[in-house]
Amino acid sequence: MNLENVLNQQIADFNVLYTKLHRFHWYVKGPQFFTLHEKFEELYNETADYIDEYAERLLAVGGSPIATMKQFLQAATLSEDGNEQTSEEMVETLINDYTLLVKNLKNAVENAEAAHDHVTADLFIGTIGNIEKHIWMLKAALPVKTSVNA
Repeated sequence: MNLENVLNQQIADFNVLYTKLHRFHWYVKGPQFFTLHEKFEELYNETADYIDEYAERLLAVGGSPIATMKQFLQAATLSEDGNEQTSEEMVETLINDYTLLVKNLKNAVENAEAAHDHVTADLFIGTIGNIEKHIWMLKAALPVKTSVNA
């Protein structure tokens, strides 16, 4: 995959994530409302920064970032199902989405390095570190599941 397509896939995925995080921010309910409402806002603001960084990087290297909802949905690897109802389902969805993003970003790093674009590779590596921290924190927010031996 060429670097323009790699960056556009990230732009698409992060736009889908941005919309999903807004929905979670608006619809979260339950005992974790205050904590998650604030966390989801923090995450969608961070996501907006990634979108802008990736689009500006693409422009800087002579590419054209995709910029419509139709293009985002066509290029994204993340899905926008909208079936999450509980705060736990929202957190689990984010863990799954972030895990997929890390996998995609690691491939993006390889593509950027193969293109000798170390600046873009570095941009992706920084994102991976932040997202891996989010995965850890979101997992810690889920109820501890205990197994019962029969």
